[in-house]
Amino acid sequence: MSAPLTILGLESSCDDTGAAILRRSGGAVAILSNVVASQTDLHAAFGGVVPEIAARAHVEKLDLMVEQALAEAGVALAGIDAIAVTAGPGLIGGVLSGVMAAKGLAMGLGKPLIGVNHLAGHALTPVLTDGLGFPFLMLLVSGGHCQFLRVDGPQAFQRLGGTIDDAPGEAFDKVARLLGLPQPGGPAVERAAALGDPRRFDLPRPLLDRSGCDLSFSGLKTAVLRARDGVIADKGGMTEQDRADLCASFQAAISDVLAEKSRRALAGQARLTGFAVAGGVAANASLRARLERVAAAAGLPFVAPPLALCTDNAAMIAFAGLLAFEAGQRDDMTLSARPRWPLDTEAAPMIGSGKKGAKA
Repeated sequence: MSAPLTILGLESSCDDTGAAILRRSGGAVAILSNVVASQTDLHAAFGGVVPEIAARAHVEKLDLMVEQALAEAGVALAGIDAIAVTAGPGLIGGVLSGVMAAKGLAMGLGKPLIGVNHLAGHALTPVLTDGLGFPFLMLLVSGGHCQFLRVDGPQAFQRLGGTIDDAPGEAFDKVARLLGLPQPGGPAVERAAALGDPRRFDLPRPLLDRSGCDLSFSGLKTAVLRARDGVIADKGGMTEQDRADLCASFQAAISDVLAEKSRRALAGQARLTGFAVAGGVAANASLRARLERVAAAAGLPFVAPPLALCTDNAAMIAFAGLLAFEAGQRDDMTLSARPRWPLDTEAAPMIGSGKKGAKA
C-alpha cells in the first residue's frame, strides 16, 4: 500500500483567503482542515470587491491561515508532501499573493509546488465530496464565472457554454446595489425574494431565443434598473414589498435561464454520471431546487457540494493539486499568476470581463 499523501492548499483568487490540509490514505481522501478568512466587511462600504484592498488583505492573512490549517489538522509543516496553490484565473493581485506565499513555503521546505486552475478546483469538488465518477456535467456559477463544463477526467474539460458578460453572482451584487441592499448581494437578494411575488415584474430571460448554452445577464440587470425607476416614478419611492417583488422576479429570471440552459446542456451529452453545480451562487436554495428538478427530468443524480465547499475554499485547490501531483505535475519557481486561464484550451475565448474576475 502506498504511503499517505498530505497536501497543503492555498486559495486567494478573489476576496476569501483560504488554507486547507488534505490527506489521501489508500483510496480515501480526508479533509483534515479547511479555513477561510472572509473579506466581506472590508469591501462592504464599496458595494463590491476592491482588488487592491483584497490583495493587501491576502498578504496579511495567508500565513495566519496556513498556521490555523496546520493546527486544526494536527500536522507540522515538515509533514506536508506538496503545496498546491491557485495560480489563476482571478484578481491578479490576490492570485500573485498566494503564488508567492506557496513558492516561499515550497522553497523553504524543499517540497513540490503545484499550480492549480481555480476553475478546476470547483469543477472537481463533486469528486471530492460525493465520489462522483467521470464524465459529469458541471455548472460553475459564481461571482466571477459561469460556464457549463463536461468533466471527463481530472485534467479533461470541455466547455459547452458560458456567460458572455456578467456572471450571475456579479448580477446579484449589482441588483442588490440598485435596490439598496447590503453586500454580498446574493444572500441579500435571496432573503428579500423569499417575501416577494416572482410574477409581478415581467423581466427578460436573455438568450433563451438562441440555441446553445451561452448566457447573458447584463441586460437583466438593466431591466431591473428600469423597473425600479418605473416604480419610483409612479409612487415617488419604493416600499419594502416593491423591493421584495423585484428581487423575487429577478431571482426567478436567473433560475429560469440557468434551468433551461442546463436542460439543453444535458440533452446534448451522452453517458453522463450526473449533473453537478458549484460556485457561490450554488448556495441559492431556489436555484438549487430548480436545477435538481432538471437533473431528475434527465434521469441523472444531482450533486451540490456542502455550502462551505461551493464558495471559494482551499480544500478544492488541495484536492485538484493532489490529483495533479498524482498525475506527475510539478511546477517550479517560474510558476506565474494568471488573471485568465481557460480550462478548455480548445474553446474560443468568452467575451467580456466582469468586475469580480476575468472570464475564462
